[in-house]
Amino acid sequence: MEGGSDARRRLFRLALGAIGVVFGDIGTSPLYTMKETLGTHGMTPTPAAVLGVLSLILWSLIIVVSLKYVIFVMRADNKGEGGIMALMALAQRSVGRAARMRWLIGILGIFGAALFYGDGVITPAISVLGAVEGLEVAAQGLDRYVVVIALIILAGMFALQRHGTHVVGKAFAPVMSLWFVVIALLGLRQILTHPQALYAVNPLHAVHFFANHGLASFIALGGVVLSLTGAEALYADMGHFGKQPIRRAWFCFVLPALLLNYFGQGALLLRNPQAIESPFYLLVPESLLYPMVVLATAAAVIASQAVISGAFSMTREAMSLGYSPRMMVVHTSREMSGQIFVPGVNRMLMLLVFGAVIGFRSSENLGAAYGIAVTGTMTVTTLLALVVARRLWHWHWLVLVPVGLLMLALDLAYFGANVLKIAHGGWFPLVLGVVAFAVMTTWRRGRELVMREIKQGGVALAPFIASITEHPPLRVPGTAVFLTANQSAVPHALLHNLKHNKVLHERNVLLTVEVLETPVAEAEERITLTPLGNGFYGLELRFGFAEDPNIPLAMTQCARVGLTFDMMDTTFFLSRETIVANARRPGMALWRDKLFAFLARNAMPATAFFQIPGNRLIELGAQVEI
Repeated sequence: MEGGSDARRRLFRLALGAIGVVFGDIGTSPLYTMKETLGTHGMTPTPAAVLGVLSLILWSLIIVVSLKYVIFVMRADNKGEGGIMALMALAQRSVGRAARMRWLIGILGIFGAALFYGDGVITPAISVLGAVEGLEVAAQGLDRYVVVIALIILAGMFALQRHGTHVVGKAFAPVMSLWFVVIALLGLRQILTHPQALYAVNPLHAVHFFANHGLASFIALGGVVLSLTGAEALYADMGHFGKQPIRRAWFCFVLPALLLNYFGQGALLLRNPQAIESPFYLLVPESLLYPMVVLATAAAVIASQAVISGAFSMTREAMSLGYSPRMMVVHTSREMSGQIFVPGVNRMLMLLVFGAVIGFRSSENLGAAYGIAVTGTMTVTTLLALVVARRLWHWHWLVLVPVGLLMLALDLAYFGANVLKIAHGGWFPLVLGVVAFAVMTTWRRGRELVMREIKQGGVALAPFIASITEHPPLRVPGTAVFLTANQSAVPHALLHNLKHNKVLHERNVLLTVEVLETPVAEAEERITLTPLGNGFYGLELRFGFAEDPNIPLAMTQCARVGLTFDMMDTTFFLSRETIVANARRPGMALWRDKLFAFLARNAMPATAFFQIPGNRLIELGAQVEI
């Protein structure tokens, strides 16, 4: 009984933390969704239009968020980790060694991840701007200060990130809980005065909306999709809190509060169509307007937290899977390994968010830019999840096809509606996505080319060991560990050491690090040791993509496979490659070669990434042309 009580307390604590971090993005969508849908693009808030849009929002939240993400997609966890990179790795594992399928899945996953970074830039900008714009309703003349106030708030928010989602979630959970309670009560208050809004529960109102409004109804979908922003963050942040806390919080607390507020805004518009100027803030009694602006701003900061922490998780996975240069990763919790802080990503997002706020200057302008990144990522997630459902869960075609068609029809309808907004700001996340896609694919391809050059220029290991057996060099006490990507060739660092120092250590270990397509490596697959004779050993260490590779720690576990290491008597040798772009070499365009060389120069050193102590390390330079 005691254990069950502890488990329930932990579940409640994690669900509360999830409310504070995960649901901020989707939880602040009521700030701008109704205004963007019914107040722009030539739409007018007639009773039929209001009921149609309400019905679309209701059924979108049920089908896309509840059924697709919370129930279906979150089932596709990669040993507890979520997000599009984890899903991509799971889908690639499900198709085995089929090279063409793995390549196609990889391209889809990178494209979706690139668009998610675009979402990570726009969400903080539109959420904070949308909240601060309440000052325009509260008092005339304050609109000139909106951008400056938003920038100050965002600067403080990015400064908080180093404390981690555990601390941030603790601080934000009470605020976000209060936010959902308040918006639910504000909505309920209006529903009680004008309950006709509840007619929108009938999906026929959505059908009539499309039938009566033609092309304008399709364009309006680009506004409706704003109610779904943050659904991808629910999945991306799964590794921070776990699927059960997120599911409980959504169905029991967050979804009811959102629906009450949306229906409350609908009731207000049915009674007073002029309220479309700011339907969210006009729900609020005048005496409570300033406190509501403060609460909305705090909630908007939390909204940004969901995608920022998701971007941190995705970046670490991309680094491990070989799609991103190495960066510093800081762990911020002892309880949940997924709670991390990536300083480089934090700085990059901050600069881009500042640029978006200064460039677009209002949530209405950003609304046009918002949806295309979200809907693009949602479509990719659906495709990858369907691959997993078929290949890993063995769903029958009779189940897979109708489920897939329904989800893809919705995703593509939302995406198509947002494509129409490219000229009005939708280009911004697309540009960000293209840049991120170029960086990720260039890094991946560049590493493949470097490995190819190293392998081609290597000396075969077996004849080398045979030759030093016949003509033994001077052996010195201790163990030398050579990091190498090719176990069948002599590492360059070993050849340089033998050539210049004329000595060989008593024990020489060729160490290869492999990253698996699962978040955590099982104990039995962590280490593989192969004796090669004459004091040479091949050692392979495997880590999951959600782990931080700690080579010295893993080597202390080698005793169980017959090789003991004394770290004080062990020296690590590593070749540090200097990349040189050469237009005559096949592989990539020259600009991509130069981009890869730049990324390689600025990446975190492999020694720091693998946590190798500097006082046990000897680095030797090697020039590689690609």
